[in-house]
Amino acid sequence: MFKSPLATMHVSALISLVVLFPVAFGQLNTLAKAKGLMYFGSATDNGELSDTTYVSILSNTSQFGQITPGNTQKWVYTEPTQNTFSWTQGDVITSFAEGNGQLLRCHNLVWYNELPSWITSGTWTNATLIAALKNHIANEVTHYKGQCYAWDVVNEAFNDDGTYRVDVFYTTIGPEYIPIAFETAALYDSSVKLYYNDYNIEYAGAKATAAQNLVTSLKARGIKIDGVGLQAHFIVGSTPSLSSQLSNLKAFTALGVEVAYTELDVRFSSLPPTTAGLTQQGTDYANTVSACVQTTNCVGVTVWDFTDKYSWVPSTFSGQGDACLWYTDFTLHPAYYSVVAALGGSATATSSTVVSTATTLVTSTTTTTSAAATTTASGTVAKWGQCGGTGWTGGTVCESGTTCTYSNAWYSQCL
Repeated sequence: MFKSPLATMHVSALISLVVLFPVAFGQLNTLAKAKGLMYFGSATDNGELSDTTYVSILSNTSQFGQITPGNTQKWVYTEPTQNTFSWTQGDVITSFAEGNGQLLRCHNLVWYNELPSWITSGTWTNATLIAALKNHIANEVTHYKGQCYAWDVVNEAFNDDGTYRVDVFYTTIGPEYIPIAFETAALYDSSVKLYYNDYNIEYAGAKATAAQNLVTSLKARGIKIDGVGLQAHFIVGSTPSLSSQLSNLKAFTALGVEVAYTELDVRFSSLPPTTAGLTQQGTDYANTVSACVQTTNCVGVTVWDFTDKYSWVPSTFSGQGDACLWYTDFTLHPAYYSVVAALGGSATATSSTVVSTATTLVTSTTTTTSAAATTTASGTVAKWGQCGGTGWTGGTVCESGTTCTYSNAWYSQCL
């Protein structure tokens, strides 16, 4: 993506002021980095990038400093027939992240799901499936070498009771397929971070212990493993407590690996949500983000898409949803502000708001929400800014072309 020198100057100046006034701007990635994390990120998928409103939010690196391809780096997309590779769909996401200057978590190399039929229905021996596994990893890691911060090398290899998940790789190769996958990935890109990624390992139990034992085993054999991804697909009111998540993260980092929350969302098991439920969702999100902030070597938090409009939850769990930080109409859940607070922001703050023009940066003193710099030079509330809600004392008149739109009792937004 081409950036003019003037645009670069504006961005650099803006970044400097954001560092000085993180509370006033308050976007998720800016605050996360100010707290010592590497990023606050989001997963996305190819079809969503045709949605201009969605793209404008996802491209804002003050909100999201990292991107995960939700699906199109998986085996069924990248090697649909044996030894015939297709990178087109995966490259859409990687190019998007690169163009925005966002970190990329690559996802994933080996998973029991989203496999092409030639794998699941093939006739394999130990040797032939190992060869196919190595060939796939070698080609994909080589193609994306230098683009990824990390690879989810193996995804969801354990059952909830800590036993190995039975799939074509385990049945044919046995548990050794996991060390083979990590060794092969390291062989073709020695600098990328290599992760094991799973759900229900966010709290102590048999599955978390199995993942910890895997880390210990790989390290004992001298096999490169750099991190563990905790997916964090939670249910409102059933999310592990802050203390539970803290002790669990530290059990992993004590093994010499970094950790990250890689697929965070907190879904309602029944809809519509109640007022109490929305408050609880905010607490659940905040506890998870706080656990990462408070853990040395927890590098970041990724939400599994930022808006309910593209959430995987409703199609997977009938009658459930509203799991993300943005509603389907791109207004904000109250939980967004809970995350802002967990990252060191506050409800309101008075400081300098930066306004970019064609030739200069103009500063004006104003009262803003911590979620964004919400006013324009004329004093009206900018698009996406808050314009109402319980206790709101800021501006209520939206800039031309936008209307103050009710989202919930706490929040109205200029859209």
